[in-house]
Amino acid sequence: MVETDICIIGAGPVGLFAVFEAGLLKMRCHVVDVLPQIGGQLSEIYPKKPIYDIPGFPEVKAQELVENLRRQIVPFKPTFTLGEKVNSLEKKEGGSFILTTSDETEIHSKVVVIAGGLGCFEPRKPELENLENFEGKGVVYMVKDPETFRNKKLVIAGGGDSALDWTIYLAELAENVTLIHRNESFRGTPDSAEKVAELASSGKINLLLNSNLQAVHGNGVVRSVSYIDKEKKVREIDADYLIPLFGLSPKLGPMAGWGLNLDKNAIQVNTLDYATNIEGIFAIGDINTYPGKLKLILCGFHEAALMAQSAFKFVYPQQKLSFKYTTVNGINAF
Repeated sequence: MVETDICIIGAGPVGLFAVFEAGLLKMRCHVVDVLPQIGGQLSEIYPKKPIYDIPGFPEVKAQELVENLRRQIVPFKPTFTLGEKVNSLEKKEGGSFILTTSDETEIHSKVVVIAGGLGCFEPRKPELENLENFEGKGVVYMVKDPETFRNKKLVIAGGGDSALDWTIYLAELAENVTLIHRNESFRGTPDSAEKVAELASSGKINLLLNSNLQAVHGNGVVRSVSYIDKEKKVREIDADYLIPLFGLSPKLGPMAGWGLNLDKNAIQVNTLDYATNIEGIFAIGDINTYPGKLKLILCGFHEAALMAQSAFKFVYPQQKLSFKYTTVNGINAF
């Protein structure tokens, strides 16, 4: 079991900055995210998108901001559980919490901070008959460990950055890679699209444009994938894995059943400290709602700072909080 002062659900920019604010007050953080890497939407959906409203940065790329936030929290040694979803939350006598993830990881925490952005990201799945029968048995929606696919036959489906980037990367590991995309052109960056085209022209990958997935075949595990080609003919190719990368759909997920006060798909909070109706649980960033709410990263940073001040009394109930400025003594003084 993981023991921590604060469990932060969500490793996006607001969740990462919450680690910094908590660290200044000597509170340990463990961060959980369903995605296999930190960064949330910034890393998964638009890593190269420029952001213009971060104070002190006239322009910063999304992934660059994530990397800066990661470096900022290194001194506080946070721990992480990535690629797992928090499925359940139980409040214990005395006020602490036990959280259990989709992979049965248990986290014991004094405070819970929900920084889940727009919610729990779930993969957009192709509409294929009996697809669920192959999930975890050759059908995967995220690449957690690339070594899993070494010397395997892969079919990747999609036309965005994730599909292009993983096609490029896995082409060096897998026995063969087939990329299927329903259109003639890609949604991903031109540079990645050009690299995929070069791999296809050199014979390192099989590129199927204007094609659609039709079915998955196998006896308990994936053995082949069929598709409809641009001539409307059904074709079948051998495969050990099908990796549909059609993007992610945000949903509130299991936390919708935790007894939190909700307004549609957002969690209602008190703007004094962004506490929810359950004592010891806070919600910051795009996941929360209150009068005048603005869904901006910089607003989430502000919410994280106030949350940490209030969370202190749950972690150190016998201590009086003495607020300090980092500009006075530096981070190492905290």
